[in-house]
Amino acid sequence: MVGHCAPTPSIVPHPARMLRARLRSYAPSVLISAMPDALALLTTRRSVKPIELVGPAPSAAEIDTILTIAARVPDHGKLVPWRFLVFEGDGRLAAGEKIAAAFRADHPDAKPEHVEMERTRLARAALVVAVVSRAAPHVKIPEWEQVLSAGAAAMNVVLAAHALGYAANWMTEWYAYDRRVLDALGLAPNERIAGFVHIGRPAQPPTDRPRPPLADVVTRFTA
Repeated sequence: MVGHCAPTPSIVPHPARMLRARLRSYAPSVLISAMPDALALLTTRRSVKPIELVGPAPSAAEIDTILTIAARVPDHGKLVPWRFLVFEGDGRLAAGEKIAAAFRADHPDAKPEHVEMERTRLARAALVVAVVSRAAPHVKIPEWEQVLSAGAAAMNVVLAAHALGYAANWMTEWYAYDRRVLDALGLAPNERIAGFVHIGRPAQPPTDRPRPPLADVVTRFTA
């Protein structure tokens, strides 16, 4: 409408409410304002072990929010070289049966408790999102860039979960590289797992770990 400007979303202190408001009322003007809460979000994120995550799982609406944000990543050529596979409820144990079957095939003498551990790999957290890379040779877009895009999607899953008040852990483990498991989970021959992101509530406040000093990881190019 001529002469009408979309209202700037109200600034509210809770990151999850800010996130939802921006998704509903997205406008370029939002990008002009400083976002100190977003910086706080980024500087407080840390991984929490799946075994230290508890329920309940994110709601259906929250999962949609997480995946919507996960899809907002750099994607050279707009190839969408990734997709998401969601494990929730009984689906976590159903997938675990596939993992346990591959484990038993390789370790026929395994103790029952070890097989059970494999069966519950994806049931340690209330929700698991697998980021599937479907990078493939392309006449213009390097395959490496497509793989990096999948990694960016996985990181966005982690950050979106954190913004909604959850904790997450992006990991792979042996079954992410086992073709029998991938086939059983419905991955195509050219698809790979970029990561399983385990999501839940931290059972206790997470503690941070030392991060590398910038002097150890940053160099500046000079002529």
